[in-house]
Amino acid sequence: MDEGRLEQVRVQLQEFAAEVFAGLRRIDQRETGVRYLRGLMLDGQRKSMQPMAARLGVDHQQLQQFLTSSTWDVTGVRRRVAMSAVEVVSPTVWVVDDTGFAKDGPASACVARQYSGTLGKVGNCQIAVSVHAATDAASAVLNWRLFVPESWDETCVPDEAGKVANTHARRLRRQPVTLDEAGKKKPHLRKEVPREELIAQILARRAASKVPDDERYRPKWLMALEMIDELAGWELYPPLLTADAGYGQVAEFRQGLTDRGISFIVATTSTTTAQPAHAEPVTAAYAGVGKYPTPRYPDPARSIKDLALKHGAGQATLVHWRERLPAAEGGDRPAGTLSGHFFALRVRPAGRTVREGLPPADDGVLPDCWLLVQWPPGQAEPSDYWLSDLPADTALADLVQLAKSRWRIEHDYRELKTGLGLDHFEGRSWIGWHRHVTLATAAQLFLTQLRQADPKAAGQP
Repeated sequence: MDEGRLEQVRVQLQEFAAEVFAGLRRIDQRETGVRYLRGLMLDGQRKSMQPMAARLGVDHQQLQQFLTSSTWDVTGVRRRVAMSAVEVVSPTVWVVDDTGFAKDGPASACVARQYSGTLGKVGNCQIAVSVHAATDAASAVLNWRLFVPESWDETCVPDEAGKVANTHARRLRRQPVTLDEAGKKKPHLRKEVPREELIAQILARRAASKVPDDERYRPKWLMALEMIDELAGWELYPPLLTADAGYGQVAEFRQGLTDRGISFIVATTSTTTAQPAHAEPVTAAYAGVGKYPTPRYPDPARSIKDLALKHGAGQATLVHWRERLPAAEGGDRPAGTLSGHFFALRVRPAGRTVREGLPPADDGVLPDCWLLVQWPPGQAEPSDYWLSDLPADTALADLVQLAKSRWRIEHDYRELKTGLGLDHFEGRSWIGWHRHVTLATAAQLFLTQLRQADPKAAGQP
C-alpha cells in the first residue's frame, strides 16, 4: 500500500486500531501500535525496524522499544484480533499448520537446525505453529506459538543413564559419522560437550532471548491443542478442524480433538493402521485360569494404503471442489474448476492410543470414521489420504471440499511474509517475536476487512 492509499483508509485504520489496542492503557503505546501497523502495510521490501522507521519518519528505537521492552499485553491484543477475525471471516473451518523462518545466525529465540516445509529441507530456522479461520473467500490467523526445539530446553539433555526429564522429548540421537566434501563417510570428529556445559549454554541462550521458564519443548500437535484450548477460553470454537499429515497422522492429536468435541478432517499417511468398518472383535473362550479374555479383533490392523488398494481404483469418481483462482498476472492458465478422483469408505483406526481412548469396560469396538482417498487416474496407488469423524451420511463432495480447504492458509503465509513482513523480524527476544507476528496478523486482518468492502482494495491476491 502506498502513502496515498493508506491516507485514504486512515479513518478505518484508526477505528480498527482502537478496537485492537483497546487494552493498552497508555496513549503513546496505542499511537505506536498504529504506527507499526502503518509500517507493515506501507510499500517496501523489508519490514524490519530500521527500514520501517525510515519510511515512517520516526526513530527506529521507538519501534524497537515498543516491541521488546514496553509493558503492553500481547495476549490481550491477540485475543481481540482473534475475536474480530472470527466475525470478519465467519469461518467454515479452522486450519492448523506451521511455517518456517530462515535465519542466518544462532541468536534468535528458538532458532535451530530443523526441518522446515517452507525451506523444503533441514536448515537454520525458527518454526511457528498457527491456527487459522478460513473459508474459500477469506482467512485470518487466530493464534501463534513459537516452537521450542529440544536444543533450547535443558530438560531434554540426557543424564548419565540416557534419560531426560522432559516427558515429551525423545532421547537425543548421536550421529556417529558426518560427510566430507566428497560425500564419503568419515569418523565423527565433533567434540562432545559435557552435560553441565551444555545445560549452561542452553540456560544462557534462553536468558538472552528471554524465553519464559514455562515454555518447554513439546510436539507441535500438542501446541496446536494448547492454542485451541486458549481460543476456547476466549469463547471461540471451531466449526470443523483440518490439518496436514504432520498433525493428522498423530493419533493423540485426533483423540485430543475428539475429547474436546471438535469434528475434524485431517490428512494422514499411508502407513496409518485401521480395521475395516465391518470387522468385529471376538472374545476367546475362557481357559479356566488367569484373567478373563477381553474382546479383540481376530486379524491385525492393516495400513490404510492396503485398505484403499483392496477397495480399488475403479471405485474412485471425479469430484470438483472449487473454482480456479484467476492467475495473478494474467497468464494462459485455463479457467474451470479444480477436480480429482476420490472415494471414501468407513474404517476403524487402530493403535494403542485409539484403544486407550475407549471407555472402560467396553466391548472392544473401535470407533469408525471416514477414510477419504484421492487416486489419480493411471497411478498405481493413491496420492493422498484423510481421516474424518464427520457423520456417516456426509456426501463425498462435501468431504472433498472440506479436505481441500487448507489451500487458503498458503495465501495467509504468502501475504504475511511477502507483503507484511512476517518473517522480517530481526530481534532476538521471545516477546518481540510474538508481538511482531501478532501485529502482522492484525495488519492482514485489516486488509481482509478492506477487501470485503472493496474486492479491488490493496492486498487483493
